[in-house]
Amino acid sequence: MKDLKSRIKEKIHQRELKISSYSTENEEIIVEGILIDNRLINTFHLSGGQRPAATVHHLIVRILVDKRLIIRQVETEMPETPHDECPETMESLQKLIGMKIGRGFTLKVKNKFGKGEGCSHLGSLIIAMAPAAIQGFWTNVSSKPLPADLKFKMKLLLADNCWVWRSNGPALKQLTR
Repeated sequence: MKDLKSRIKEKIHQRELKISSYSTENEEIIVEGILIDNRLINTFHLSGGQRPAATVHHLIVRILVDKRLIIRQVETEMPETPHDECPETMESLQKLIGMKIGRGFTLKVKNKFGKGEGCSHLGSLIIAMAPAAIQGFWTNVSSKPLPADLKFKMKLLLADNCWVWRSNGPALKQLTR
């Protein structure tokens, strides 16, 4: 069987996700996520008409995350959408306020924004932003000497999150020393 790379012909679609974290004047961070979907070839609409290659989605979400990883504020922009009704879903992201980023976050987001309750693309962006928020939080906190109680909190956050941070692994044991 041929390898997948050798079977590639023409690129037809590209999704870009850009997620950045920013420090603020206090211990909070702002996480900005940008999702851009580009249709790279002409296609046919469900109505039968032809559509030219174009940007289909350009979505921007900013969340303010406190030192406990709780979302305190949400801003949404939709510079480019495929339907006029899409921006009506922006307000639905206000349901994120008060949610804690951590175990179970993805399922909570899917439950809040699935089944016609919001934009699936905004939901996908928020889900992708969560691990980046944790990385941004850690980068912000570790820019100064770490307080002793933070190691315990990080152990709780990281335990069994991935192979490296498994309960019986060397990385987590080293953190508790």
